[in-house]
Amino acid sequence: MAALRFAMLGIGAILSLLPFYYMVIGALQKERDTSFLGLLPLPGNLTLSNLIGVNESLNLLQALTSSLIMTAGVLGCTLVFGLLVGYALSVLQFRGQGIVFALVLLVQAIPFQLLMVPLYVMVVRYFGLADTYVGMILPFAVNSVAVLIFRQYFLQIPRDVFDAARIDGASELRILRSIAVPLVRPAILTAMLVTFIGPWNEFLWPFLVTKDASMQPLAVALANFSQANSTFQDNPMGAVLAGACVLAIPAVVLFLLFQRHFTSANLGSAIKG
Repeated sequence: MAALRFAMLGIGAILSLLPFYYMVIGALQKERDTSFLGLLPLPGNLTLSNLIGVNESLNLLQALTSSLIMTAGVLGCTLVFGLLVGYALSVLQFRGQGIVFALVLLVQAIPFQLLMVPLYVMVVRYFGLADTYVGMILPFAVNSVAVLIFRQYFLQIPRDVFDAARIDGASELRILRSIAVPLVRPAILTAMLVTFIGPWNEFLWPFLVTKDASMQPLAVALANFSQANSTFQDNPMGAVLAGACVLAIPAVVLFLLFQRHFTSANLGSAIKG
C-alpha cells in the first residue's frame, strides 16, 4: 500500500509539473516543436534568443521594477492592516465585533470584478490616481484572506499571555509588536506568500489604471507584447513563454525558499508550567 501511495503521489507531482516544464522548454526552443518529442528537445534547438527578443521589445527591468513596487506596497499594507484587524478580531472585545468579522467573510464572497467599476471611478476620477503606484496598490491594501489567517493564529495564543502583559502595563500596540507578532511568524510568512501571488500576477486592474508604458507591471507589459510584438520574433510562442517564465520564476523561488516555514509554531510553549 505504501508503494502504491508513493506511486500515485509521484504521478500526480509529475502531471502538476508538466505544464511548468513545457513552459520552460518552449521558452528555450529556437524553432517551435509541438510534437511529443518536443518535450525532449535536441541541444541544437535550445537558445536564449527568445528571452533576448522579449527584452529588446520591452524593458524587462522597468516592468519588473513596477511589479516589485506594486507587490511590495500591497505586502506592506497587507501585513500592517492584516495584523491590526486580525488582532482586534481575535484578542480585543468591542461592540460590533461580530459584524466586522461577518463583513470580512462577506468580502470573500464578492468577486473583485463586481467592484471594479466603482473602484475605477473612485480611484481614477475622484482621486486622480491613474498612472500611479498608489492607484494600483489601493484596491488591494486590505486583504481579507490575510486577516483571517492572522485571526486564526492569534486565537491559538493562550489568553494568559495577553493578560500578563496587560498587568505589567503594556499597551495593546506593545503587546501586538513585542508578544503577538513574534509568536505568529509562520502566519506572517504564509500571508506574505499568499498575498504575493495576487499582485505579482495581477493584470486587469493595472491594465485599467495605467496607460503609461513605463508604469505598467510585468503582467501587463507581457500581455501587450504578446498581442503586438511577439509576431516579429523568430519563434513567437517561444517569446511569449519566455516572458511567462520571467513572470513565474520569482513566485516559484519564494515558495521553494520558504516552504519549510509553513509549519505552525508551538504557541503553547509561551507559557511554562
